[in-house]
Amino acid sequence: MKPEFCIVSDGSCDIPGAVAVEHNIGIVHFLVSFNGSDYKKEGVELELPELYRQMVEHPAVYPKTAAPSPEDFYTVFQQKAREGRDILCVCISSKLSSSVQSAEIARQMMAEAYPDIRVAVVDSLCCTLMQSAFVLELCRLRDAGRSLDETLSAMDALRKSGRILFTVGNLDYIRHGGRIGKLTGITGNLLDLKPLITFQNGEIHSSGIRRGRRKSMAGILDLLVSYLKGSGCKPDDCNILIGYGYDPEEGSQLLEMTKKRFEEEFGSQNLVIPVQQVGATIAVHSGPYPIGYGFVRRSDRL
Repeated sequence: MKPEFCIVSDGSCDIPGAVAVEHNIGIVHFLVSFNGSDYKKEGVELELPELYRQMVEHPAVYPKTAAPSPEDFYTVFQQKAREGRDILCVCISSKLSSSVQSAEIARQMMAEAYPDIRVAVVDSLCCTLMQSAFVLELCRLRDAGRSLDETLSAMDALRKSGRILFTVGNLDYIRHGGRIGKLTGITGNLLDLKPLITFQNGEIHSSGIRRGRRKSMAGILDLLVSYLKGSGCKPDDCNILIGYGYDPEEGSQLLEMTKKRFEEEFGSQNLVIPVQQVGATIAVHSGPYPIGYGFVRRSDRL
């Protein structure tokens, strides 16, 4: 059965290219600059490994991102309009970026050029791994035959169920970006203290500190298990993803820690947890060593 609508997301979702193709997701890429003037499309003109290499080799240079333009969104909308179906566009939280405003302008442009194609633009109130999990759940609803209106009506509960739980290598990037004030109780890089950070409803919150990388990774795993138990659900009731920054080995390490802990807490789990690299829209604020989880509840298990 042919789905009733197409799905588009801005590049903040960090969905790997092969996965986007597999699920027929149109991606509108963010732009990245290391000098404030020359911007390249993330994942097209600047691949993530190269982004992280430059961040690690030039720690005093803080890259910036720019939201896609209305024309960038319009180009992808046009491509999807040729399929003759309506379009659902999911954007990074409006509290973090102007991407949703660009998408709205492109939607208005589409209304004039393609009056028979409906475009719905959604503020996801999330980003990176949670946005990825959110978009993939919307794909599941689309592929199950849900209408665009039915899918839109399921979104609010999905957004409320989602979290990003992560830690970073140090606070330099967070401090540079002016977001340190939101992480109350975390004052610096003394004694190798690492923040545990929760992102929900479009905002970041401090969830504690741990000393050292291994303990901070265990700390975000504690937060995930606490959420699952507090919500009365098991891991397979959620779309859970793991994200890493510069070092893919850390992603593999967190995956093994997670599998072992889930076995201890919830018994045998045949859960597949994708591991993917965190993109530029978060890396420019977190630095080259973010690691953590993003998840939303499955809509049929809320």
